[in-house]
Amino acid sequence: MAMDSETSVTGRGMWTAIADVLRGEIAEGARAPGDRLPTEARLAARFGVNRHTVRRAIAALVEEGLVRTRRGAGAFVAEAPTEYPIGARVRFRRAMEAAGRVPGKRLLSTETRPASAAEAAPLGLQAGDLIHVTDGLAMADGAPVALFHSTYPAARMPALVEALTRLGSVTEALAACGVADYVRVSTRIAATAATPIEAGHLNLAPGAPLLVSEAVNTDLNGRPVEFGVTRFAGERIALTLHHS
Repeated sequence: MAMDSETSVTGRGMWTAIADVLRGEIAEGARAPGDRLPTEARLAARFGVNRHTVRRAIAALVEEGLVRTRRGAGAFVAEAPTEYPIGARVRFRRAMEAAGRVPGKRLLSTETRPASAAEAAPLGLQAGDLIHVTDGLAMADGAPVALFHSTYPAARMPALVEALTRLGSVTEALAACGVADYVRVSTRIAATAATPIEAGHLNLAPGAPLLVSEAVNTDLNGRPVEFGVTRFAGERIALTLHHS
């Protein structure tokens, strides 16, 4: 479809007409979820308009949730969020595999240090007790979907950081440190906007919505083994509550 001028569509702005064309292509399957849209320059040439007009059309599709933009990468047809169940036995790897995604994790930093009072409380420790602290990225099909920040009681599991680095799995690392099984006993979910640093890690625009999950995991005797704060990309993950 070619358009020679930005006033050739009577009664409507050209950006609206361009949005209609792209919306139709998405609905018809000509552009599949995850596909990258042509650059602004190519779309401007196709429709015979300036790049500002194209940018406005894409912004309208972003507002509708049909298109996502990634900093430095361009605009993409939005994918349906992956369902992530929140229940007593939450396991990231299992959830992603059940959704047909390939899970992965990448540690960004680890340290062992004294806990603050706020960090100690959910782990049943005293301020000043040693904790392991890990930060990292959770991936699905190679793309980041969440940032995680977890703390663990160091005295009980002195080799945990080494196990996490070697095994890449919290479940396997805890098992290697003597915690054969664990369950989630509390979850708090809130919404926030991505900071520039968070957005950079998750390939989002600053201010994009994040779902924040704060959770305590215990062994089967009720002793806390992990307190985790996970920031999920709101456009890529849908949290679902499972009642047992």
